[in-house]
Amino acid sequence: MPIELKTQDTLEYVFHPVPSRTLRFKVRASNDAHIMLSATANPEGSDPVLEVFIGGWSNQKSAIRRDRVTPDKANVETPDILSNDELRGFWINYLGGAIAVGKESEVEPFLTWTDPAPINVAFFGVSTGYGSSGEWVIDDENYDIDPLRNIVDTPDVPSASGEVAWVPSQGGVIPPNAVLGGFDNENLYVGRAQHEGGVIPGKVLSSHGVCYVAWGGAEHGKQDYEVLTGSNLQWVPSVEGQVPP
Repeated sequence: MPIELKTQDTLEYVFHPVPSRTLRFKVRASNDAHIMLSATANPEGSDPVLEVFIGGWSNQKSAIRRDRVTPDKANVETPDILSNDELRGFWINYLGGAIAVGKESEVEPFLTWTDPAPINVAFFGVSTGYGSSGEWVIDDENYDIDPLRNIVDTPDVPSASGEVAWVPSQGGVIPPNAVLGGFDNENLYVGRAQHEGGVIPGKVLSSHGVCYVAWGGAEHGKQDYEVLTGSNLQWVPSVEGQVPP
């Protein structure tokens, strides 16, 4: 069940354990929806924390702040991003110090920053202030894009023999023996997905819950995809379009 709560115009955080490394929520507020990430509930003033401000500065900007001090680590113009008339959805992903903030309907974040001294985030808090109160609906499920916390049924996963197979998956779940394709703030896995009538190879980014495929000069996030698996695979150098045997 989602967490439903209200915050007053006090800037006082209400804390809960983080459900996964991606926090998904909806908020109704005129401005200044604040989210704090911390290692403890009710952190003291000297404890390391991260704050995300959505719709600050009279609903004109959003920012990431470390340890309650300015200057902010990142900020971006986001005019009218919040509404006092409707719930609007957002997500915050925190993995290995890389923090990304995005809108519910978009896979690309609008605000990012990488913390050089990552916090072991275990709690989140929400608050409102500067003339705004808030209504929050927070997704407390821990399985949508956090495979490390969930056991999933994968009947087609190959055995330890190393047999190569494409395994259906979705929502960022990575099956056992997935083939590692690279690293960009987190592991990238070899995937493929249906797009425009074809099956296109791509990269599975677990924290975003999708497999990205390239088409028409842009990346397209696919929630349903297949992951390449096999324990005895290796990358082979090649040049000029040659395909190794």
